[in-house]
Amino acid sequence: MRIIYFDIDTLRADHLSCYGYLRKTSPTIDEIAEEGVRFENCMVSDAPCLPSRTALFTGRFGIHTGVVGHGGTSADIRITGRDRGFRDQFADSCWIPILRKLGFYPVTISPFAERHSSWIFYAGWREMYNPGKKGAEIADDLWAYAEKWLKENAHKDKWFLHINFWDPHTTYRTPKEFGNPFKDEPIEEWLTEEILLKHRQSYGPHSAQDLVGFGFPEEIERARTRNPDLPLEIRTLEDYKRWIDGYDTGIRYADEFIRKCINILKEKGVYEDTAIIISADHGENQGELNVYGDHQTADHITCRVPLIIKWPGVKPRVDKALHYHVDMSATVIELLGGEIPEGWDGKSFAKAFVEGKEEGREFTVMSQCAWSCQRAVRFENWTLIRTYHTGLKDFPEIMLFDVEKDFHMLHNLAEERKDVVGKGLEYLDKWHKEMMKTSSSPVDPMWMVIREGGPYHTRGFLERYLERLKATGRGHLIDKILSRNEPYW
Repeated sequence: MRIIYFDIDTLRADHLSCYGYLRKTSPTIDEIAEEGVRFENCMVSDAPCLPSRTALFTGRFGIHTGVVGHGGTSADIRITGRDRGFRDQFADSCWIPILRKLGFYPVTISPFAERHSSWIFYAGWREMYNPGKKGAEIADDLWAYAEKWLKENAHKDKWFLHINFWDPHTTYRTPKEFGNPFKDEPIEEWLTEEILLKHRQSYGPHSAQDLVGFGFPEEIERARTRNPDLPLEIRTLEDYKRWIDGYDTGIRYADEFIRKCINILKEKGVYEDTAIIISADHGENQGELNVYGDHQTADHITCRVPLIIKWPGVKPRVDKALHYHVDMSATVIELLGGEIPEGWDGKSFAKAFVEGKEEGREFTVMSQCAWSCQRAVRFENWTLIRTYHTGLKDFPEIMLFDVEKDFHMLHNLAEERKDVVGKGLEYLDKWHKEMMKTSSSPVDPMWMVIREGGPYHTRGFLERYLERLKATGRGHLIDKILSRNEPYW
C-alpha cells in the first residue's frame, strides 16, 4: 500500500473542470477523479494556510489547538504545560506520527513549515524536503525533489508522500514559456460591469481598486516586478479576465506536474496499488464579497476545498455529504487499521467510504481570523457568516446566502430570511458550547486575536489606509470604517 497526497495551496474546487468549471484547468486531476471518489462539500474548519494545515495534521479545530490566525498568540499552538512528558503530545497524536505507528514511511516536499514558522508541522516525518522559497515556489521547484524520490522509492511498500504545490497562490508566476492556455477562452459571467463598479466604490484589502494588498505604492511596485502581465487594479472586465487567466493557468501548471508524478507511478507498475489524495488548504475569493485573489473570509468560497480520493478497491462516485478536511485524515487512519486519537475533532467516514454511502455532518463551522474575524456555518443549502471584526472590509455583522441559487454571494438574505438566520446562529452557538467544553483553555482564540489588535494582516494599517481612501476619492467611506470601532493596533 502506498499513498501520495497532492496538497495544492489556494485551490478552490469550482475552478477544477471535474467540479463543473467551464475551462479545462485540470485534465490530470479530472482523470483521477473519474477513478476515485470526488467530494462535493469538503470544508476546512479554519482558514487560511496556517490554521488550516494545523487543523488537518493535528486532527483538531483551531479553537482547540489555539491556531486560528497568522500572527500573534493565535498563530502558535498551545503548549501542554506541566503535564508534558519527555515527548510532547504531538509526537504521537498528529496524523503523520500515527501513520508511522502503522508502519508507513512518511515524506513531505513542502516549504510550508518555514513559510509560517509552523515547526509542529514537521512532527513524524522521516524525510523533509524544503525547496527554500517560502511559498514562492513554482511546481518545477517541487518536481526536482519529487521526481528523484519517486524514481528511487516508488517500488517500495508502505510509504506516504506529501507534495505541496503553490502555483494557484498569488502572485501568479507560471513561467512565461508555459503560455496562457485560456487566452481565447471566456470566463464565468457572474461578475458584471454594475457589480464591478460597486466594488470599486467600496473598500478593503485586495478589493477591486486595492487589488494588491492595500494599494500602497511599495506593494504595487513589488507586484509589477513579479508579474508585469497582471493588472494592478480591476478596472474593467478585461482586467478581471487577465487576473482569472493567471489563477487558472497556475492550476493548469500544477496539474501538469501531477501528471508527471502519475507517469512515474505507472512506469514503476505501482499506480493501481497507490492511493491518491488531492486537496487544498483553502480556496480563494475571486471577486466574491469584493475580495480578489485572496482568502480573507469564512465563506464557502475560501473554505470549500476539492477532495478527491482514489483508493484501491473503492468504486468511483460523487459524494455530496458535508465533511471537514480533518475528516479526511481521520478516515485515512481508519482505512489503514488505526484508531482515531481521543480528542480529535476529525471523524472517520471509512465505512461509508468503502461501502459507497454518503455519511457526513449535519453542519460545518468555518473560522477565519487572519484577515477578518468570522465564523460561518454551512448547512442545507445555506451559508451563514457572522463577522466579529471586519478587517477593514465592508461586511455587515450577519450575512446569509443561498449557495445553490447565489453561489457567488451577491444577495445577502439575512433580513429576508430571519428564520434561517436563527437556525444558523443556533448551530453556531451549539458548536461553540461543545468546543469550549472540551477546550484546554477558557479563552476562545478568536477573541485573543481581537484583543491583540484584530486580524494579523490588517493590524497597524488603519491610518495609512484611510489616507489611501482619501487619495482615491473614497474619503466619504472613512466615517463608516471608524464607526465600527474596531482595534487595528
